[in-house]
Amino acid sequence: MILNYQLHHHEISTLSPMVFIHGLFGSLSNLGMLARHFSEQRTVIQLDIRNHGHSAHSPDLNYQLMAEDVCETLSSLNIEKFIVVGHSMGGKIAMKIADLAREQTEKLVVLDITPIEYHEDHHSEIFKALFAVQQANVTSRLEAAKIMREYILEEMVIQFLLKSFNKGQWLFNVQALFDHYPDIMDWGKVEKINQPALFLHGGNSFYISKPEHFEAIGEQFSQAKIEVIENTGHWLHGEKPDEVIKHMQTFLN
Repeated sequence: MILNYQLHHHEISTLSPMVFIHGLFGSLSNLGMLARHFSEQRTVIQLDIRNHGHSAHSPDLNYQLMAEDVCETLSSLNIEKFIVVGHSMGGKIAMKIADLAREQTEKLVVLDITPIEYHEDHHSEIFKALFAVQQANVTSRLEAAKIMREYILEEMVIQFLLKSFNKGQWLFNVQALFDHYPDIMDWGKVEKINQPALFLHGGNSFYISKPEHFEAIGEQFSQAKIEVIENTGHWLHGEKPDEVIKHMQTFLN
């Protein structure tokens, strides 16, 4: 599947392009602050993954397919070598790309996710809210937000989700994401990847926090660097973008 993308072409840079991949319920604009910074130095590609944003909807969804979509899209753009950056579910897609396209993946940056199967369900109320809005057939974000507040307490989460509400429709494929939620939480362990990899995690986030998380990273990524952005949660790049950029810049230099 060729994905919807934004390409910021750098006319003179000889550095490898950077590919930015958003997380669950997101779109290509989510890592925009990071993308804008690095677009001053090199070509940057931001993607909507399948069933999100303006990319095609499909009843099928797993990390193999999502990674293949990205590789197919990059191939269509004649991009042979790249650095891949992903947040949350996008981080898992990025890790899968590094597995599938070992020769093409120069480096890897993963934001706040571990290569493991997660067993916690943190999205059940979100799905209830999304389906409730869908069933109510409302057309304005104001009406949608009112319904969502019955299920979701965090206003920031509501506003994030509403970025993908357009003319009374969710841009992401709610049913497919709900049906494949176990696949999104899942992870098929990869054979050790030797490319340099930076894992950044929020100091207050649980996604990279336990001994087994650090072990899983070390087992699958031989050159992994794990660094923390203190006093941030899962959305570390939104909370402290300058610190995230600083860590990334040091890693890439």
